[in-house]
This record gives sequence, C-alpha cells and structure tokens, in this order.
Amino acid sequence: MILWLNGAMVSDSEARIAPSDHGFLVGDGVFETLRVYSGVPFAWDRHRLRLEHSAAALNLTLPRDEILRSAANDVIAMNALPDCRLRVTITGGESSLGSDQSSSAPTAVIAVGHLTEWPLKASVVTVQWTRNERGATAGLKTTSYAENVRALASAKSQGAEEAIFANTRGELCEGTGSNVFVLQDGVLCTPPLSSGCLAGVTRAITIELANRIGITCEEREMPLAALAGASEAFLTSSTREIQAIGNVDGMSLASAPGPITLQLQSAWRELLSTSLEP
Repeated sequence: MILWLNGAMVSDSEARIAPSDHGFLVGDGVFETLRVYSGVPFAWDRHRLRLEHSAAALNLTLPRDEILRSAANDVIAMNALPDCRLRVTITGGESSLGSDQSSSAPTAVIAVGHLTEWPLKASVVTVQWTRNERGATAGLKTTSYAENVRALASAKSQGAEEAIFANTRGELCEGTGSNVFVLQDGVLCTPPLSSGCLAGVTRAITIELANRIGITCEEREMPLAALAGASEAFLTSSTREIQAIGNVDGMSLASAPGPITLQLQSAWRELLSTSLEP
C-alpha cells in the first residue's frame, strides 16, 4: 500500500514514525475513517468538521483542508482502490516520554484499506465496562482506543461482531465503532450525545433520512436493557452504513432486519445514488 505521511507518498513498508511520537506513546491523536465509493470519500466535509473539533480539543494543528483532500484523492488513486476505507490520522508528533505535549509539528497520515464484509445481521454483546460521559475525551474521536480493543476482543470471544457500552449512569451509549438505534414503543430512538457517545457522521445522516421519509426519530436516554427489549435495532458507522442487529447477548430480536431498518437502508442507497457529500 502507498500512504501519505507528512506530505510525502511512501509505501507502508518504508513509512517511519518516530518512537517518541505522542500518538504512539500516549494516544495523543485524532482520526477519521471514511467510506470511499467509486473513488470519492463519502461526506468529506462532515468528517473534516469532526476532525477539526477533535483536534482543537487536544490542541493539535491540522494541515489545511485542501492539502488533506488532495492527499486523500492521490492515495485512493495510487492504490487503485475505488471502493475502500480511508483513514486520516493526526498525532501530537515527537514529544517527551510523558504526557506533556511539545511544540513539534504534528504527524499526519492518510491511508486506505480494504472494506470489511459485514454480515446482514450483527450479533452484539453488552460489556461490563462503561463509557465516561464526563471524561476529558468524551465525544472526541481520538486514537486512545484501548478500551475499544479490549471490549471488541471480549465480544468476538463470545461469537459477536460488536460490543455495546453503557455509560456511568447505566444508560445505553454506543458500540466500539458504531452508534446504536432501537425501536422503542413505535419510535426510533438513539442515545443523545450527552450520553457520551460519539457524534457519528452516519448517525447524523440516518436521523436526517428518518425525518425526511416520515419516520419519527428521537434522541432519548434509555437504560442499557432497552437494546435487548427493542422490537428492532441497528448499528450505524461509516463502513457498516446501516446494519441490523440480529441478537443481543445471545437472544434474538423479534425482527431483524425490521421494517424501519429496511426503509432506512433503502433510503441510504438512494442517497448514495444522488450525493456523496450530503
């Protein structure tokens, strides 16, 4: 693979990041993962805005948007991957071995990879660990993913594809790399951002699509048990798009994919046929 590293195109075998890079040492970095369709990154502007928000919170400086966008297009073309996942990663650059940030230039990487083949229906498990909705990085897309690594490994050891977190209040929050929607009393609901979940780009577009096609959708605080008790539920993320949840903690949901999920999946496909910058 060819990637873009600090302004230069290099092969992944030749790419080098300093051992003192703060992203490597302490997870001081931010990133975005975008789905690429026919050579075009989907919802670039929305992802860029979220990247800017996360970077500002960690006091990281981003390359200019036109530089990142041009580099992304070049990486996609040079790897001949018109349909892929694209990741933009920015770290704090070289620093001390501790938590103090330095004034060194950030490290910037853009890379592509093959898409995951997600099953029609996801199996999920709830985990005992919680999201801290009041934590310093709540709502930021940072490279500090050790919690997600551990939770996902636990889910996969139980034969599931995703792990679902509650927050410290015991409310349904999010997956390791996805947002969650449930049908509750005939209303499509998703946890509010105040729950500590990430402001997913696909989540936001799904809410907009639901409102556009006449599906009532609410951001609602719910207990973790609401997921297993839902008549239907689904996950959203850039690479999953909209994926039905088939069972929770080994128990099958009544409908998967349910009629609301199918409607939104259809609306998503229609959106992709009309605009890749919604």
